[in-house]
Amino acid sequence: MAVHDLGGRGPTVLAVHANGFHGRVLGPLARGAWACGHWVGIDLRGHGDSVTPADLDYAWDGFADDVLAVTDDLGLGRGAGSATGTLFGFGHSVGGAALLAAEQRRPGTFARLYVYEPIIFPDRVAAGPAQDRFAELTARRRPVFDSRAAALENFSTKPPLATLDRRVLEAYVDHGFAMRSDGTMRIKCAPEVEAAIYRRAADHGLFDVLDEVACPVTVACGSDEGPSAAELAPVVAARLPDAGFERLGGLGHLGPLEAPDRVAAAFCQAVTPG
Repeated sequence: MAVHDLGGRGPTVLAVHANGFHGRVLGPLARGAWACGHWVGIDLRGHGDSVTPADLDYAWDGFADDVLAVTDDLGLGRGAGSATGTLFGFGHSVGGAALLAAEQRRPGTFARLYVYEPIIFPDRVAAGPAQDRFAELTARRRPVFDSRAAALENFSTKPPLATLDRRVLEAYVDHGFAMRSDGTMRIKCAPEVEAAIYRRAADHGLFDVLDEVACPVTVACGSDEGPSAAELAPVVAARLPDAGFERLGGLGHLGPLEAPDRVAAAFCQAVTPG
């Protein structure tokens, strides 16, 4: 597992990214919330600089394994194998699901969680064809670019990444692609890996045990306009025993990467007493 010190001071905040990204895209958000914690970003299996064996399983339960492996190795949190301390979690999309699954599996690891549009379906039917469509589109993604400039130009002009904050987009390219000997850049999270993760999105059954997540959780989402991950957020919040819900209007599913300063402020408000 690759772990990145994103800076800040105070209680540790474990930051977990969305599918297809990596821990350092949350760097701009972390900088906006340095006063609220010391941020540590991780690269989930198959992403960024984490090791990716050819036979690695992309069942979503494995992402909870990744989170708990990091908390154990760094001595974070209050769960078994961890030193006593205050640990917050910030998770985006699959990262939010991973944090909730880790806390459900090992209660008391986190003092508080803030999750933005966690992908947790009430049942397999709810996942529907949308996840299959995402998987098909992702599998066809272009994996190689002639240069850093070419990659930035491509992503800054085409959805869905065209809406990203420029700092986030540059971090995505700089740390999400590997320079090859011929000067070209190849994406680290292979399209087939990202697609495989989408295909497993409804397999984990996490919704059925959300009532076992005891720590306070803030579930946030962007605008609820048409079928979107934002529709899942209030359903997830209602299932949790100690949850608040907030809507950040005008943002999409990539909200933490579109408006990192705004989401950072929302995070600080949620975790700061009073």
